[in-house]
Amino acid sequence: MVLLGNDEFLIELSKLFQKARASGSISMTMKRYDGRTKPISRDGTPPVKDPQYKCLVRAQSGSKKISTVIEQRDVEKFTMAYSNLLKTSVNGLKRLKKPKKKAIAAN
Repeated sequence: MVLLGNDEFLIELSKLFQKARASGSISMTMKRYDGRTKPISRDGTPPVKDPQYKCLVRAQSGSKKISTVIEQRDVEKFTMAYSNLLKTSVNGLKRLKKPKKKAIAAN
């Protein structure tokens, strides 16, 4: 897993979208991250009070994995850039066919 800066992550993510356009898929995960790299100990040590939560974003396409950590102050900037990237990259989706009302009523 490669930990990148926010701008580098968006650049690599756009490259992953280009590679996956012909064939393949991309899986994305976002989760809250408090900066810990070790599990909480059970010996009664108090946890850090008022941790600065961050957002961990991961992307995977085939064997290529990338990730980034977004600070609280950068969330709005990253979200805008990420949404623009999704709008430009995700345009080959197939439309779902809705079932006809008559077929539903007959069943």
